[in-house]
Amino acid sequence: MPDAPPSLFAASPAAGTADNSGSHPFDRAIRLTPLPDGNWRGHTSADYRNMVGPYGGITAATVLNAILQHPARLGDPVALTVNYAGPVQDGEFTIEVEILRTNRATQHWTLRLVQGPDRTPALSATAVTALRRPAWSGPELGMPVVPPADSFPREQIDLAGVPWTARYDMRFVRGALSLDPESAASDNSCTEVWMRDEPPRPIDLASLCSMCDGFFPRIFLRRPGFVPAGTVSMTVYFHADAQTLATQHEAPVLGVARAQVFAQGFFDQTAQVWGQGGTLLASSHQIVYYKE
Repeated sequence: MPDAPPSLFAASPAAGTADNSGSHPFDRAIRLTPLPDGNWRGHTSADYRNMVGPYGGITAATVLNAILQHPARLGDPVALTVNYAGPVQDGEFTIEVEILRTNRATQHWTLRLVQGPDRTPALSATAVTALRRPAWSGPELGMPVVPPADSFPREQIDLAGVPWTARYDMRFVRGALSLDPESAASDNSCTEVWMRDEPPRPIDLASLCSMCDGFFPRIFLRRPGFVPAGTVSMTVYFHADAQTLATQHEAPVLGVARAQVFAQGFFDQTAQVWGQGGTLLASSHQIVYYKE
């Protein structure tokens, strides 16, 4: 989503792990270099720049990539919470990683993204990875019944100084973005949109994480015209492991997002990302500030 302050971000990889060969803009954006102290160094990408700093989804994916590449990682991500403390400045950054605890099937992490000689924190994060085991499964939420992606034209989103929107092929079923202050106000903030990376790229855990933030602020639908807004905190729950994601290939996914309440300068946003065959790949929840 287009965030304003405080958030506006070799060998063949294992399934679900980002391709760090640099062959795709996404992989170049989340590329990290290991440091001797066990932390990671990265650099912001002009391809995913937002109004202030990088697009929040690419920053969350970069933080997740520090876990995905960690040699001590146990299992696949189950949950990631990112708290955007301030804008990420263009240039280098360091991701500090700590494994709080490793159990038989779960592992708990804390992370911080810091910049500059004084190591100013731009965000903090917590995550849980886990070994998934065979168990009873019973989905309750069903994928919305909508026409296929090729039934809709690709949305040409032209926002000056916001190149990250060109990195996704978005085809709106409903709830498309409108920043025209003369358009009618809506009493519904729901968006349904087919999306995939542009150029096409097989979905993996890192790109799925980024797509969970690929929805414009819900306030843009309720209040026509531009309203300064930005994510304060976002949690992504991963319902698919790397093996499941590998079956999705480059097919578009269906994203559904809506708000539940707007109150005193903050609103929440809940979202689901659906894969082929009606598989719920991930769900997310975030709190967003806005001002008028």
